Amino acid sequence: MLGNFIADHVRGNKFKHLPEAIQKGIYLHRSIDTFTDSNEIVRISKRRLHERYGHYDGVIIDIFYDHFLAKNWENYSQIPLDIYTQSIYRYLESQLEILPDKTKELLPYMIQYDWLYNYQFIDGIQQVMNGMNRRTKGKSQMNLAVEDLELYYNELENDFQTFMFELINFVSIELDKL
Repeated sequence: MLGNFIADHVRGNKFKHLPEAIQKGIYLHRSIDTFTDSNEIVRISKRRLHERYGHYDGVIIDIFYDHFLAKNWENYSQIPLDIYTQSIYRYLESQLEILPDKTKELLPYMIQYDWLYNYQFIDGIQQVMNGMNRRTKGKSQMNLAVEDLELYYNELENDFQTFMFELINFVSIELDKL
């Protein structure tokens, strides 16, 4: 879990000093990224947004899919979302010495605004999109993305559900390899 969480903030092979389980999490995260980027369902979702957001479409779809995961959490876990997210935050705080600097900077905001839990709400997604838009100095126009989420809500949720089924199968195979 920790390797998967920090993977986006680890460059190249600068993680060989970490425990093997964390390395495996980083490898798994990278495999999932590759699988996701080449997945036809994800491409269909991205096409709905590409004209308006260009190369930011993938980041937006990733956040939209996070929304659908949080919203439908009970379909994927027996642990209630609020309990799960709080346990994740506590665990991450207990691992600060391992976290990359970028992750350490992000974590207090994630906890303060309870991102993982609030992804299930449109307002939570709007806050994330506003923050992403600020980080791109307005170039991404991600602050407008909730309009598209609402416009294509049913189609995107169906895409997510189909993709999630494929992803669960993919991850099961990848875990056996690790």
